[in-house]
Amino acid sequence: MKKFILLGSVASTLILAGCAAGVVSSGPGRAEALLNPTKGNTVSGTVVFSEAGNKLRVVAEISGLSPGPHGFHIHEKGDCSAPDGTSAGGHYNPTGKPHGNPEHADHHAGDMPQLVADAKGLAKLVGYIDDVNLSDGEGGIAGRSVIVHATADDFKTQPTGNSGARLACGVIAKK
Repeated sequence: MKKFILLGSVASTLILAGCAAGVVSSGPGRAEALLNPTKGNTVSGTVVFSEAGNKLRVVAEISGLSPGPHGFHIHEKGDCSAPDGTSAGGHYNPTGKPHGNPEHADHHAGDMPQLVADAKGLAKLVGYIDDVNLSDGEGGIAGRSVIVHATADDFKTQPTGNSGARLACGVIAKK
């Protein structure tokens, strides 16, 4: 009899663990932008956004860059149709704040950490941003775009950070 009770207890535990695993495996909200080069450029990559408490985790892997820092922003429109990426509009800035470093209080909602490419032109980034979410509503980035720029973001020059031409563009889509 004890074997049956123990076996029943183990089975119940496994069933409950399986249900819990199903909830966990669905994971937090997620969105992704596949970056394609603008005309005359070779930059491409992927940017994944996922919920991390009250922030968004940003994981990017981008290739084809010149070595060094590059501006990296969420732009207001989810349109990458223009050859130079200008159809994406300006930086996403629903609160009207000045452009700045995302680690400081005053910055556009679309300001993200600097990308830094290695000697082979590969940039990998894991960072966190706030003031945005994955919805397509207020503060939401779904349906907007990500732009990678040619040069470093100085986090001072208004309204763009003086980060140069748009090298790649990708529309943010919920997954």
